[in-house]
Amino acid sequence: MRLAPQPSAHPLRLLAVLLLTSGVTASPVISTGCPDRCVCDDQLVVQCAGQHLTTFPVNLPLATRQLIISNNRIVELPPLALNYLSDLVYLDCSNNSLTEISESTFGNLRKLAYLDLSFNTLTRIEDRTFGPLASLVMLRMTDNPGLSVIHPDAFTENENLQVLDVSRNNLTALNITSLLALPALRALGLSGNPWSCACENEDLCLWVHLESFKFQDEGQTVCGSPADMQGLRLGEVGIQLRTLCHQSLGSWDYLFFVAIGFVIFAAGTVSAWLMGVVMVLYERYIKKKDEQLENEDESGEAAHLPIPRTERESRSLKTSHIV
Repeated sequence: MRLAPQPSAHPLRLLAVLLLTSGVTASPVISTGCPDRCVCDDQLVVQCAGQHLTTFPVNLPLATRQLIISNNRIVELPPLALNYLSDLVYLDCSNNSLTEISESTFGNLRKLAYLDLSFNTLTRIEDRTFGPLASLVMLRMTDNPGLSVIHPDAFTENENLQVLDVSRNNLTALNITSLLALPALRALGLSGNPWSCACENEDLCLWVHLESFKFQDEGQTVCGSPADMQGLRLGEVGIQLRTLCHQSLGSWDYLFFVAIGFVIFAAGTVSAWLMGVVMVLYERYIKKKDEQLENEDESGEAAHLPIPRTERESRSLKTSHIV
């Protein structure tokens, strides 16, 4: 079994300062018991590290402030038992066998400031998984070999998050939209992942280039693909991708242009044919109209012509005979 480093005094001091400055008061201790194979002290710290536990410890004091269950074989964090610990500010679950966490896992841990999920078997982080953790300051989620997907909105509501470490997982891409919106974020660990340095990851590479001071081990945050960029630092290829991805055209782009050209050609041909038909019909109509006008003019002129003299005389003769 891998042994994760024991919690150092530095995070504990950090959390103590946070609690003192925030004016948070502890709830009264409802349970004075202590789980089997764990050590509890009067500082509301429960230490269960390295006890070969396979399930989450039961009978925890409800006022527990720090819970350390690292270096065990725990496969699940039961939401019901965990959410009773509403005063919890420090939770170390590193080096276990956790496979899944969700929003309901941390539903009532609104005071939690430190969370360590390193050295587990997580495969994906879903939408709003850490949403209820309004006070979360530090999140370590390293060394999960199967962790390949982090939902873009996993950290949307963690406005107090200052340190996020997702080093040494199996991440190839990371949507940084929600991370850019975190006002307190100061440090981000990305090294040891097989990052893709293709155009779909352009935003991440450019962010590393522009704000390299935020990234822990920036020199070890390198591309895993494509082959011609393997080993190059993400920050190094940021500008290169910016130029490359907005100039070159792929096969789908050319296919799109061909399709658009065909549509324009077809539309032009049909429009020209319709215009020709309309013009022919219009010319025929005008010609027919002119012929009708000419016939009407000829008929009117014939009605007003004077009767010849010979014909007038013959009419007079006919009239005299009749009389």
